[in-house]
Amino acid sequence: MNEGIIKDAYEAIIKEIQTILTLSYVIAVAIGMLFSYQKYAQFNINIFDYSDVFDFLIAPFSDFKILLFSIGSISIIFLFLLIDIFWKRKYPKSYSKASFGLDKKKWYDTFRYLTFTFGFVLYLFTAADIYGNYVRKEILNKESISIRFADNEIKTGKLIGKTKDTIFLLNGKKVKAIPITSLVKEIEVK
Repeated sequence: MNEGIIKDAYEAIIKEIQTILTLSYVIAVAIGMLFSYQKYAQFNINIFDYSDVFDFLIAPFSDFKILLFSIGSISIIFLFLLIDIFWKRKYPKSYSKASFGLDKKKWYDTFRYLTFTFGFVLYLFTAADIYGNYVRKEILNKESISIRFADNEIKTGKLIGKTKDTIFLLNGKKVKAIPITSLVKEIEVK
């Protein structure tokens, strides 16, 4: 009889871990998409026009800073939520004073989770904007690279980034989108 209870508990824990990991990966992909968008938006590039799904599925892993930020952000928000739940459960009087007695209302739990979600989203957009500005400065301080085409023509510029099919170069104030796999030599981004 104990084996059945242990097995059921083990299966429940595994399902919860799978759900948490899947949700964390989806959030990390969304964060990666937001950060990638902000990086390229600094140069007036709409990265969604040049990317496919695979580019975004690996977005959190393409830049180590985004991966660390994603893991850190998810962990910090989850920790704040756990602290809030612990505080409410363990010290209800001080929690009620800190929340001005609103925790006694029926709608408070929904409000609390919506507040955490809104704060997290606002935090992400602010952090992505800071990241975009930081990466722009990094790119502007990089050395130029050269790309040689099949006909031996050479283009130089500072590498902004690349997707599976496109390389983005900054040449002066002009941004060039260079397709990797087609006969088109370049696309000038205005």
